Amino acid sequence: MLITQTPLRVSFFGGGTDMAGFYKRHDGEVLSTAIRKYVYVIVKERYDSDIVINYTKKEIVQHVDDVEHELVREALRKVGISGGLEITTLADIPAHGSGLGSSSAVTVGVLNALYGYTGQLVSAERLARDACEIEIDLLEHPIGKQDQYITAHGDFRHIRFQRDGTVQLARVPLTQAVRDHLSAHLLLFYTGIQRRSREILAEQKKMLDERMEHTLALKGLVPQALRILEDISIYGSDKAPIIEFGRLLNKGWQLKCELASTITSDEIDDMYDTAIKAGAAGGKLLGAGGGGFLLLCVPGDRKNDVRRALHHLQEFPLDFARDGTKTIFNMQAT
Repeated sequence: MLITQTPLRVSFFGGGTDMAGFYKRHDGEVLSTAIRKYVYVIVKERYDSDIVINYTKKEIVQHVDDVEHELVREALRKVGISGGLEITTLADIPAHGSGLGSSSAVTVGVLNALYGYTGQLVSAERLARDACEIEIDLLEHPIGKQDQYITAHGDFRHIRFQRDGTVQLARVPLTQAVRDHLSAHLLLFYTGIQRRSREILAEQKKMLDERMEHTLALKGLVPQALRILEDISIYGSDKAPIIEFGRLLNKGWQLKCELASTITSDEIDDMYDTAIKAGAAGGKLLGAGGGGFLLLCVPGDRKNDVRRALHHLQEFPLDFARDGTKTIFNMQAT
């Protein structure tokens, strides 16, 4: 039996610039972090040649081609496993449409588990590239590359997507004090609204040329955010209030809402406006939008006001994770 643990992620700035339609013309960049919410993948050898998959449903099949879970199916093909095992996926968050990169975390986590099951030790870079190939090239999902790379590598990252398709990752050099300061001013709420991100992203992809100015502006927020974090690191929070980070999130959210018609709704706007009126400096829906998780940046003395205003939403603790995908249990049959 082997178990992998793969972090989910929060993307702060630059979302959409990791899609090929953008970065092949302008280069892309995002500011993203892994968080201490995880996808777990358990792989266990079976006594027969069947393939058993457990997630929100249970599959029992005899051939890889018959696996309905497309991410697991393509991962089995990629690693070259034809049967005789059971795969179970578990997550710390709701199963569908979270906006926390859960689909890519599943792909990366399953690949890591299957490679480990066959005795192969592969790099985070290889796992990210393989996951991108499965999701983008083989399954033709209208998504970008940031989720696969941040969940594979972990930590707080400035990720750049080059026109030739290469990806460059740089750790953002934050002290623990700065990490704690940022985390202490962020609130994460589950809206309870589930959506199919592929439909939103497909529209966004279709509208890319028409909305290119907005996407370029979203890219331009990344260096501004990095400067804010650098100022906090150098001068302390009093010299560079975290509220500026929140205002930048708000600016990014307003730009993002212009990229597709289904990114927001009257219900989501009401939630966001309620949070702002209660004292939040800014925020955004994570991922493609349309539902899932709402991230807010809130001055410390207004956090309880925001919590009371959004009392009907479930709050999730938000902590940053330094590790990417990893094996946390490995007991091979003898």
